[in-house]
Amino acid sequence: QDTKPLYHPCVCTGSIKFIHQECLVQWLKHSRKEYCELCKHRFAFTPIYSPDMPSRLPIQDIFAGLVTSIGTAIRYWFHYTLVAFAWLGVVPLTACRIYKCLFTGSVSSLLTLPLDMLSTDNLLADCLQGCFVVTCTLCAFISLVWLREQIVHGGAPIWLEHAAPPFNAAGHHQNEAPAGGNGAENVAPDQPANPPAENAVVGENPDAQDDQAEEEEEDNEEEEDAGGEDAADANNGAQGNGCWPIPALPSFHLIFLPLLAFCPYHIGHFSLVGLGFEEHVQASHFEGLITTIVGYILLAITLIICHGLATLVKFHRSRRLLGVCYIVVKVSLLVVVEIGVFPLICGWWLDICSLEMFDATLKDRELSFQSAPGTTMFLHWLVGMVYVFYFASFILLLREVLRPGVLWFLRNLNDPDFNPVQEMIHLPIYRHLRRFILSVIVFGSIVLLMLWLPIRIIKSLLPNFLPYNVMLYSDAPVSELSLELLLLQVVLPALLEQGHTRQWLKGLVRAWTVTAGYLLDLHSYLLGDQEENENSANQQVNNNQHARNNNAIPVVGEGLHAAHQAILQQGGPVGFQPYRRPLNFPLRIFLLIVFMCITLLIASLICLTLPVFAGRWLMSFWTGTAKIHELYTAACGLYVCWLTIRAVTVLVAWMPQGRRVIFQKVKEWSLMIMKTLIVAVLLAGVVPLLLGLLFELVIVAPLRVPLDQTPLFYPWQDWALGVLHAKIIAAITLMGPQWWLKTVIEQVYANGIRNIDLHYIIRKLAAPVISVLLLSLCVPYVIASGVVPLLGVTAEMQNLVHRRIYPFLLMVVVLMGILSFQVRQFKRLYEHIKNDKYLVGQRLVNYERKSGKQGTSPPPPQSSQE
Repeated sequence: QDTKPLYHPCVCTGSIKFIHQECLVQWLKHSRKEYCELCKHRFAFTPIYSPDMPSRLPIQDIFAGLVTSIGTAIRYWFHYTLVAFAWLGVVPLTACRIYKCLFTGSVSSLLTLPLDMLSTDNLLADCLQGCFVVTCTLCAFISLVWLREQIVHGGAPIWLEHAAPPFNAAGHHQNEAPAGGNGAENVAPDQPANPPAENAVVGENPDAQDDQAEEEEEDNEEEEDAGGEDAADANNGAQGNGCWPIPALPSFHLIFLPLLAFCPYHIGHFSLVGLGFEEHVQASHFEGLITTIVGYILLAITLIICHGLATLVKFHRSRRLLGVCYIVVKVSLLVVVEIGVFPLICGWWLDICSLEMFDATLKDRELSFQSAPGTTMFLHWLVGMVYVFYFASFILLLREVLRPGVLWFLRNLNDPDFNPVQEMIHLPIYRHLRRFILSVIVFGSIVLLMLWLPIRIIKSLLPNFLPYNVMLYSDAPVSELSLELLLLQVVLPALLEQGHTRQWLKGLVRAWTVTAGYLLDLHSYLLGDQEENENSANQQVNNNQHARNNNAIPVVGEGLHAAHQAILQQGGPVGFQPYRRPLNFPLRIFLLIVFMCITLLIASLICLTLPVFAGRWLMSFWTGTAKIHELYTAACGLYVCWLTIRAVTVLVAWMPQGRRVIFQKVKEWSLMIMKTLIVAVLLAGVVPLLLGLLFELVIVAPLRVPLDQTPLFYPWQDWALGVLHAKIIAAITLMGPQWWLKTVIEQVYANGIRNIDLHYIIRKLAAPVISVLLLSLCVPYVIASGVVPLLGVTAEMQNLVHRRIYPFLLMVVVLMGILSFQVRQFKRLYEHIKNDKYLVGQRLVNYERKSGKQGTSPPPPQSSQE
């Protein structure tokens, strides 16, 4: 029809090429997209204005639109300023004053609390402390809500639901939610006993079942009421205002601070004073934290006793409330132990076992702790967390190699059914205590084996090798800052971004496992019998040995997420893979453990000596006999070892292909290396040097060097800082809008090193960037050193111009950018005013190919072509 013509607004062809404008507009409103979902072409519309629109807008319309925009901006500015003032000023200050009032210990502080709220003393310090208090309080509240959801959806323990005391229901705990570390070998015998036990308890106590049904019905009604209130608030617009919860926050803090901090602290304080441990706690420099934890422990014990008494007298609601409170306190303490105490123990044990490696003593560590207890504890906790993380990563790698069920005693972190919070809720406290002690023993023994014992061996065999030089100062002729930037920006990213290291480690573990399995006749136990069956099947297909090794463990080799879900299910012996037990099986397992300890000891000796030795030898050609930080020597040695292993593995992979293929590969790689070196010299050498020098001239020299002194430039430091600046600029460019530099960088990154295009990189990236940097460096220098002296100015003026021309030109560029931005904003405002007053509609624009071919349906008369 003529009233509703068909358009072809995108690249698509065929039956989906044509569409009505009304249909497309309706679909765009529904999908909230501005482009075709098939060809990704952005749709274009041409505006249709009223016939009485003037060629230029009147000044009155522009002024009115400008005033309206300024008024809207002021309104939003006032709103967000008020919200920021409330959340960053009023709320933290109120929380801090309430916190200080509670822990002052006097009744007068409670009476003067309203006046303290209005006090202007120590505003900044109190606001910062209040932000920390508010953050802790809100996190505790969110954690409580989340823990409630865990209890509701995951189920409460049996002793909480059926009036059984916590310690008597330990057996039911094991059947209901076994530990993640228990594998199929331990879970299978106990699993069938779960449903009868549950039915027996329900049948024996129907009153408890009725009470539970009533409580669940009340909870559902409360949740429905809360949902209705939230919906009403959303409809009224309350959730869109950032200030609506602020009046309720003082009451919130008055409720939560006594419950979460005041009561546990004073319970622990009175208990420690009564037991006479107050002086020991004060000597630890963490009196408040330790006292609060002791208070929580005593509170948990009190809740258990009260829960037992409520069970005896059949106070069902009180019993459930006390049980839930005990679960909250129990989970909180277990989280502190798992995330805080255990990594801290590992960090201190690592430090103690490595004292001889750094020529330190326990007295040095004690002095360090006395001078900065918080920093010392945080660093040791951080080291312990890193150790635990890498140990867990190595366990995940072992699961990919070993037979399902070998590591039954370790929790499977990749199991989708594994939920540590559910374990904390259901398992009794003695199970967690036993697991904690075993974990400390295992982790501590590994540290002794892989750190303390190798250090003793190295000191006896190589007396001059240790200690490592880890002093904060250096007598090397190079800057520590430059070396640190080089390490962080060049060496470590090259080591961490490679996936080959994990494959090499996995291959070594597989080779060691196969060797140990055949030597000790434990191949079936470690790798399973399925490997042998599949190897025989592969031999019938005439596959080579390499293919057989790749198909050795098809059950766990394809991926952790899918495999471990089927391997270590907690519902019975589904993931258990049978194996053949040889004669003298316990003795063979003992020999396997001894062989593993010897292997770990040798590997630790190699890792502690080889990289550092290689790094010291290579760095000696640069720094001579000067001592530098061992972090740099170890990083340099690791990088060289990685390059050597990578080259050897590549050559080994090429060997079966023949001499001609090897020569062809060497030729291709040599050409690729030459191109890479040229690109590295330009993008990693010239560009960072020019960028660092420009930053030195524009920012550093004007701020640090007075006019009567001459600035000194160090190219090495300028290059190191330029590398950092170049990476920051590249990251900002990739996160910013689409423009030519972002397009070029994305194309270079997509091509990679193997498909590197030297001509494209030089023409599109290196040449423009270097040209801009050279112009930025040379033009001001030519003006200051060549043009200004011709004007006949004094020497002082020439020196002033020479020293300040770079920041002056930076200011000019910034002002030009601001003016350009303001001009674009004014154009947008002009278009916005014109559209608001005179726009009557829009018309879809047909897609036109660059060759000039018209579409099958002619465009309307007022439509513009794209």
